[in-house]
Amino acid sequence: MTRPSEILGSVVAASEREQLETFLDYLRDAVVRKARGVSEEDARRSPVPTGTNLGGLIKHLRWVELGGFAEQIGQIPAAELPTPPWTDADPEADLRLEPNEKLDDVIGAYQAECDRSREIAAQHSLDYAPRGRELTLRWVYLHVILETGRHAGHADILREMIDGSVGD
Repeated sequence: MTRPSEILGSVVAASEREQLETFLDYLRDAVVRKARGVSEEDARRSPVPTGTNLGGLIKHLRWVELGGFAEQIGQIPAAELPTPPWTDADPEADLRLEPNEKLDDVIGAYQAECDRSREIAAQHSLDYAPRGRELTLRWVYLHVILETGRHAGHADILREMIDGSVGD
């Protein structure tokens, strides 16, 4: 297990891009680590009033990755992307697992999306902004780091409430 202080120390003199990639990959891995080893029931269980659960957090983060890297930077046409789970009537459908969804499948979809994000990002400079768009790759990195970091913290708390597991 790599501690955050080791991550910080390993990239202190690295390029900005390497720092962004390292921090984001650390957070991506942390979220998945928090969900590994819980039952399907516990992946759906919410010990908090908002209904937040481990499986839903990972499902949501897949869509954060897709929206930032695939849509914004990769400009992959909507017709070539999966249909988002949310609707006007159910705007938070990406935050919960449906009965037919399995945690391992949701984790796999998230990790596959992270892989695609890395591939898209590798093709562009941090200052790259698709024509007609204001958002740069740097901004997308920062946004995804922010979202993933917030939800990694949520996952820490949820896992501790589920089975007492603490730490990375």
